[in-house]
Amino acid sequence: MPPSNAASAPNALETVVITGIRQSLDSAVTLKRESRGLVDGIVAEDIGKFPDTNLAESMQRIAGVSIDRSASGEGSKVTVRGVGPDFNLVLLNGRQMPTALIGWEGAGANGSRAFDFANLSSDSISALEVYKTARAESPTGGIGATINVKTARPLDVRERIASIGVKANYDASVGRLPGPLQGDKATPEISGIYSDTFGNRTLGIAISGSYSKRDSGSNKAYTQNGWGTNDPAVKSASPTTNIINQPTGLYATSRELRYSLTGMERERLNGQVTLQFAPTKELKFTVDHTMAVNTLSSKNAEMSSWFNNSFSGDLKTNPPTKFTTGPIAAPIVQTAIWDGTHDLAINTGQYAQKSKLNSTGFNVDWKVSDALRIDIDAHHSKAKTSPDSPFGTYNAMDLAMFNQGNATAYYDRDFPILGLPGQTFDDTKLNVTGTQFRNNLSDQTIDQAQARGTYRIDADNKLLAGLGFTKTKNRSASYNNQNNDWSGVAPTLGQFAGISTGTYSLGGFFNRIPGHDDSRLFSSFYMADFASLRDRAIKVKMANTPGMTQAQAEAYFAAAPDYTRGDDWRATEKSSSVYGQWDHSFDTAMPMNISVGLRYESTKVDASSQVVDRNGTTNWKSQNEIDLTSGGTTFGTKSGKYSYWLPSIDWDADLADNLKVRASYGENIGRPGWNQMQGGLSLNSPANPNGGGTGSTGDPALKPLKSKNLDLSAEYYYAKSSYAALGLFYKKVNNFVTTSSVDMTLPGILNPASGTYYNAALAACGGNTQPLCIRNYIFRNYGGQPGVTVSGPLTDAEVKGVITSAVPGATPIGFKVNTFKNGPGDTIKGLELNFQHMFGNSGFGVSGNFTKVKTGLKFDNLRTDQQAALLGVSDSANLVGFFENQTWSVRAAYNWRGEFLAAIGDGNGNNPVYTEPYGQVDASIGFKLGKNLTLQLDLLNLNDGYIRQHGRTDEMLVSAIQTGRRYLIGARYRF
Repeated sequence: MPPSNAASAPNALETVVITGIRQSLDSAVTLKRESRGLVDGIVAEDIGKFPDTNLAESMQRIAGVSIDRSASGEGSKVTVRGVGPDFNLVLLNGRQMPTALIGWEGAGANGSRAFDFANLSSDSISALEVYKTARAESPTGGIGATINVKTARPLDVRERIASIGVKANYDASVGRLPGPLQGDKATPEISGIYSDTFGNRTLGIAISGSYSKRDSGSNKAYTQNGWGTNDPAVKSASPTTNIINQPTGLYATSRELRYSLTGMERERLNGQVTLQFAPTKELKFTVDHTMAVNTLSSKNAEMSSWFNNSFSGDLKTNPPTKFTTGPIAAPIVQTAIWDGTHDLAINTGQYAQKSKLNSTGFNVDWKVSDALRIDIDAHHSKAKTSPDSPFGTYNAMDLAMFNQGNATAYYDRDFPILGLPGQTFDDTKLNVTGTQFRNNLSDQTIDQAQARGTYRIDADNKLLAGLGFTKTKNRSASYNNQNNDWSGVAPTLGQFAGISTGTYSLGGFFNRIPGHDDSRLFSSFYMADFASLRDRAIKVKMANTPGMTQAQAEAYFAAAPDYTRGDDWRATEKSSSVYGQWDHSFDTAMPMNISVGLRYESTKVDASSQVVDRNGTTNWKSQNEIDLTSGGTTFGTKSGKYSYWLPSIDWDADLADNLKVRASYGENIGRPGWNQMQGGLSLNSPANPNGGGTGSTGDPALKPLKSKNLDLSAEYYYAKSSYAALGLFYKKVNNFVTTSSVDMTLPGILNPASGTYYNAALAACGGNTQPLCIRNYIFRNYGGQPGVTVSGPLTDAEVKGVITSAVPGATPIGFKVNTFKNGPGDTIKGLELNFQHMFGNSGFGVSGNFTKVKTGLKFDNLRTDQQAALLGVSDSANLVGFFENQTWSVRAAYNWRGEFLAAIGDGNGNNPVYTEPYGQVDASIGFKLGKNLTLQLDLLNLNDGYIRQHGRTDEMLVSAIQTGRRYLIGARYRF
């Protein structure tokens, strides 16, 4: 394992508690140069002053490290050398940390193993160590890297430390929101640390804490339900009279276009207490507790138009749909034709979540003799993310305005443009047509014990041995209280007139994205107030539902109190390990070192998942959705186990005093996601009348990914604090977890979009499976018959009502059940270039790196089947320039990440999601006033960048997200 802070190690805290940019970089260079294997690091510039305000954003300065950003634009997860966040292991002072990520927005339970760095403040961090090569003493799980986050230890510091810092955080993204969603543009941060020793350095205490509040905005234009990819031989784009460049090969159309504005408020509280007792110089005890609380609340407003491939009819003033030429045709213009009573969605939501991390650890560091040292470490850590609002971790109230005519989406700009000719706001046409209140839960506990011994045989030989036991209990749960009132909560229009609404300029919310000011864009953004809409919905629901009480109506429009009707995945993972390692230094004319090790790892998994009983009547309530029954629940359980021998070898040589070369080989494993190991069969509701239903199941007997890693590097230290390095890496990864789909039907779950009535309607509609024609025919010809209930006038363009599985001749619904299996492997290979140069004693310096990564596991855009593509593989680069003297400290940094595959599903099948290249400029300025006071200005996202994602072609927009610049001004006083 990477040495705990309590242990005696060559990189003890006195080498990292330093001041200034240059000494910070010097310490990082020393770590890199003196370590066995390939290790990079970042060191605090001063107590309470890490180079970046966010740990993930600090790590992106390291070669080979890229970050994923949250909705607020803040770094949250890391990818290392093309290996995604789930396969990078995060340690705190050498201990494995629990993770508790939940599904974002409408997503359900989350099975990720990734650590969210947004939960940790950087104020109390002394160093980050990134171990890129596998070693026997390192715990498994970090195929990309093992990341050790180090905090201060009082007995390792030879002075009393006491400081306090305050900051004001100004976030420009707040001003890009409509008034009702805005928080405070300026918010506070405060942090402090105290560390001292007593009793002739036999007793030490360190206390650190921080509080920060940040209000921000995130504006997104997106396609939530993805791009329908079709083969014209199976499904053609028709009619040809409304199509330009009729596709002859693979083509795609979007399901809808949405504009979403979200105001977020984050409060983060971090604290750590460390007590150390050293009765002798040879024996040291450490007890510590770390806590982190991160609360995130959101207010959301969204406007959207549903297309549903509605190309037939009168174009009126709208242009025809126009496709690009192949090999994959995408619409640069897509017009959906409606009769003027279609619904324009005006959705609103208000939700919150709270994340808590608590970790208590105990360590004994005993120098038994000059040759033998023993380190024993144990900890109990728990992370939990849960709802912090009665309305759940996510919700949406779908308010529809039934006066929309034709709609046209233009995809020829970076910003997707929605044209709605003749659209006006009319509150007498409003109705709530569906609501969802989702609660997500992630709860993980880790109990870990480790013992490590070091025996120095002589000056050139050292033996290391250790063993470890880790028990991880994970629970991921989700339930969505979804009400599919697609015909409307109110049986007639007009009952939602007069609710609190607002109209704003749409393009102004996206003023950094090219196309936001296009004249074709519908200029208005309609927004409803959540509280006003929910209050009215409760009253309308009670008025139109005989016998419904106030409490029942309140619960109807709120999140459920538990997860007894939803997904609930539980797993217990027990791992034991033992390792041995020999370190040898060659006493030759050319100094060389070698480390040879072997690790044995054994893991047993017991996994269970809650299964919802779906047997019963199914209901076809709207064109595209068939509701399944939600009955009782049971738990399905499965088990699995595996064990591996993992060898490693590291070699380095000093070819000259300033030239070092390295070679390393090591094997490591990365465990499957928690969702991939669920025990039972889960069926999703709703199903689709044409596509059928979906479901999922897992397998705890899945093998972990196994990676064989080869690294070669050369480092040239040509001047003090200056160096250049070249590294080559090659990973052969086997047992990739891939998805497979199994077609099945289940007894007792019948399809209302089948049977005698459906077949007659299909014939009357000329074989067209478009649900509108079929439903209208059934309602007009079989209303009142078994399984058919009409709730609206038969003369409506879209007749309202419900068709159930009680219709004559109904056949079972076909389900595509996704499961997981181990697939073939492939390679990840690349190079890293690093440099750092100091311009003598001028105070100026520059550093940078570039990483090139390639893999054979790419997504083939010409295929529509399931693929085992590797996410997150991208090139990256960094450039940092700085100046420092006794008074001033100035740093400017540019970070760039190339295009990468972010997902292999876009909500509408096996479609890729690519994140386009993104670059960001940050800067910081420090000014010392005397010996103890420092003023600081941090400038983030100075170039005001936006993040865009697309599908198989650039025109297939998935999302375009705009946040804003951030400015932090503060002061730190050191007593």
